Amino acid sequence: MTLPLRAIVAFHATARTGSMLRASQAIGVTPSAVSQQIQILENHVGTRLFSRAGRKVVLTEAGERYFGMIHDEIERIESATDYLRGHHAITVLNVRISPTFATKCIVPRLSEFLDAWPNIELRLDATNDPPDYSREHIDLEVRHGEGVLTGLYTEKIIDERMLPLCSPEYAAAGSLAVEELEQHRLIHSVKNLVQWPHWFEKVGHQPQRRLDRVLFDRAYMSIEMAVQGAGIALESDVIAAREIRDGRLVCPLADVPEVWQTSLWIACPHSHLRQHKVQSFILWMKSLFRHSSS
Repeated sequence: MTLPLRAIVAFHATARTGSMLRASQAIGVTPSAVSQQIQILENHVGTRLFSRAGRKVVLTEAGERYFGMIHDEIERIESATDYLRGHHAITVLNVRISPTFATKCIVPRLSEFLDAWPNIELRLDATNDPPDYSREHIDLEVRHGEGVLTGLYTEKIIDERMLPLCSPEYAAAGSLAVEELEQHRLIHSVKNLVQWPHWFEKVGHQPQRRLDRVLFDRAYMSIEMAVQGAGIALESDVIAAREIRDGRLVCPLADVPEVWQTSLWIACPHSHLRQHKVQSFILWMKSLFRHSSS
């Protein structure tokens, strides 16, 4: 019996995206054609692969097993096809990355990557949500953490030093002691892994008063508020590197403690490392932060 390759492709796209509509867009056919191909495959294997509830489709237990068995093979076929198409073909690279890291560190330098690899069409998915690689078409991600991610390749990019930062108009560099910080408005991002209470604990100081805090859900907002002279932010020297370099932010402490935040990591399934586009982005990221830290 002839293997229904078109039907397998339609199944894989639907299982990966969780939608026949998105699958049809991914493989360039109509949603009804996707539905027909999935029915052909279900008839071929003799079991239901999806449960249908209106427009929604959910993998059955058999569908989950089948998707798990063919996923890596389909990815290898796509990678091999991209390779044979040569360097003149456009290859799409999907990267998931935190909004602040993308805004502050990647986007300002992105033209370097695009100029070096003009045949890669880069798509940045700026969110903190970890991807489901079995369902989402994400090639790799950049995230904070300890670097222990079960089943994934991880590589540290850089360590981040957490610094009190303010505008030089608010307080001059080296003008304050740690004990004086609690007298000021303290700004931070709730997404940071090290926040003011943790920072004080690490430097061995117990505040004697209730802290006057302003909280944001994005670090770039706390950085901007500090630049405007509204208080002292606790932020990463990596994320705030441009403002520090330009003199818009300074560390007001005379004796700056060494407090580090868990590192930035690149992560992806091991199978994705076989793709030239993924290796290219990893190479660029590593060179970017070697240069930044030199």
